[in-house]
Order: sequence, then structure tokens, then C-alpha cells
Amino acid sequence: MTSSELWTRATADRYDAEETEMSSAAVLGPTLAFLADLAGDGPALEFAIGTGRVGVPLRERGVPVAGIELSEHMAAALRRKIDEDTLPVTIGDMATTVVPGEFTLVYLVYNTITNLLTQDEQVECFRNAARHLAPGGRFVIELGVPPLRFLPPGQVAVPFDVSERHLGFDTFDLVEQMLVSHHFTRDGDSNSDSGSGSDDLRYRRENSRHRYAWPAELDLMARIAGLEKERRVADWDGTPFTQDSTKHISVWRKPA
Repeated sequence: MTSSELWTRATADRYDAEETEMSSAAVLGPTLAFLADLAGDGPALEFAIGTGRVGVPLRERGVPVAGIELSEHMAAALRRKIDEDTLPVTIGDMATTVVPGEFTLVYLVYNTITNLLTQDEQVECFRNAARHLAPGGRFVIELGVPPLRFLPPGQVAVPFDVSERHLGFDTFDLVEQMLVSHHFTRDGDSNSDSGSGSDDLRYRRENSRHRYAWPAELDLMARIAGLEKERRVADWDGTPFTQDSTKHISVWRKPA
């Protein structure tokens, strides 16, 4: 067991409904094309596969996919979409769990490496990726750039979503390189249009802890694991990565 926080059944059951934008064709199209191109004719392994937002459509695209997932509840949600023979999933953590076979691609999307709350565990995640890769295979991570440029002196929080049904902001511990992601999600609906004169504005509060890491720190983790940086872009469309990019897609290669 790692320091990662476990997703509960309630969170797993509503995850897909709350991530409709990330599951849209506009987001998934470039993601799947990028990953399928790197996988080539070989199989892919997704660390922290979750409910299969990426893994299931990648398998449907023709890429053999296997997954590792810490939360049995998230894996159960995936299993309602696709059977075990078509997309096998092993319950375990992404830093130490080993599955059979060699893969041309191991990937970890949507900031999930930050669920490992220590640097040592994140290094072990890179080593575990290298352990599963065939010579010449690639390890891919999608990760946001820590938004510390938005923190003026004395401020500890940065908002990342202010919308009708959701308020989200991150608070930072700069010494420990930790952030807490806070979510206030609106569960109630407005009744003002019904003539009742009242609104049911209930908000559900959730938070999760993450260890943020800089791109250069990940490159060092990759080097420790015996991987070489191949490229870094700002998004799945391949936009060049610059000092103003808010996230990156990084690719490391296992030497042949």
C-alpha cells in the first residue's frame, strides 16, 4: 500500500458523470491518437486506470490495454463497461504492482502521479514503468505545471474552477511540496423558476492531497529509472511546451 488516498464507492459511482468534459471527443480524440501512435503494434499498460475513461476507448481503438488500479470501487465501475478478458485490471498501487508481460507503452494521465504523496514513491512509479516496458518502449505522463506563479506573497490558495455548479481551488504547502485540492460541488437545483421562491443550493465539499512535481524533477526520476527523455509538449495535440504552458505531456523512452 502506498500513501495514495483510496477512492470511495460514492466517488467512483459519480466520477464519470462529473468528468463529462474530460470524456468528450474533443479531449479524448487527441489523447487516444497520441497514445495509440506510441503504442504501435504492442500492448499498453495504464497506471491508475480508474473507471477506464482513457483505457476503454483506447482498447476499442484496437490497442491491447491492461490496467493497474488501487481502488476496487473505481475498477468495478470500469468492469461495468468492459469484461476482464478484453481489458484485464490488477488491483494494486502503481509504484510496486507488477503485471505479466512486456509493454510498448505505459501511461499515466490526468495528474495521477501526484496521488503518490512522497518523492520516493514517485521515483518507484518510474521504476515500475521501466520494469514493464519492452526495450524501446515509452512512458507517458500528463501533468499540470504547479501554478505557483499565481501565488503572491501571503496567499496560499489558487482557484482553478469557478463555474455554476463547481468551485475549486488548491492550497499549497511550499516547504513539503504538497497541495490540497478543494472542491465544492453543487448538488441542489434552483427552484426559483417553479414559483416556490426558494433555492436548494446544497454544496458537497471534498478535498484530496497531492504531491506536485516540476518537469525537471520528473526528468531526474526518469533518469534514475534508466529512461531517457524523448519529448515534452504542452497538450495532446503536440503544442510546443513553453514557460507559459499550464500542463505538459512528457515522453521518456527505455533504451533498446
